[in-house]
Amino acid sequence: MKIIIGSDHAAFDAKGMLLAFVRELGHDVTDAGPDSKASCDYPDFAAALCAGINDGSHDQGVLLCGTGIGMSIAANKQRGIRAALCRTILDARMARAHNDANVLCLGARMLGDELMKEITREFLETGFEGGRHSRRLSKIENLAQIENLEE
Repeated sequence: MKIIIGSDHAAFDAKGMLLAFVRELGHDVTDAGPDSKASCDYPDFAAALCAGINDGSHDQGVLLCGTGIGMSIAANKQRGIRAALCRTILDARMARAHNDANVLCLGARMLGDELMKEITREFLETGFEGGRHSRRLSKIENLAQIENLEE
């Protein structure tokens, strides 16, 4: 799979660790930035990563910030993105299996490296179950369309 990974300055080191780990898993990996620990604005990197998924050049993404919360909020503002903040392996499995999440959000200050690796592995290796979950995803998409009509 083609995976894109981005962070903010708070998660810069964790991003580097996950870039190497996901490559070790055999995936084609793109670094969505930033390229230093200089203070930056996480929505910029969330937007860049989501664009890489929405244009079809990447299959899934991983976003990191201090808590994962900001990245999750920013990513979920993008059409076509289903970002899930995961803090456990079960969170990652269910985000993929039931919600067909295409972006994993992690908090570098909340999780250790080994747990981040295992959560990422589970996210990337779990498939979407479909069935009743597809119906529910369609309803979520309809909610987004209704809101856009009201703007």
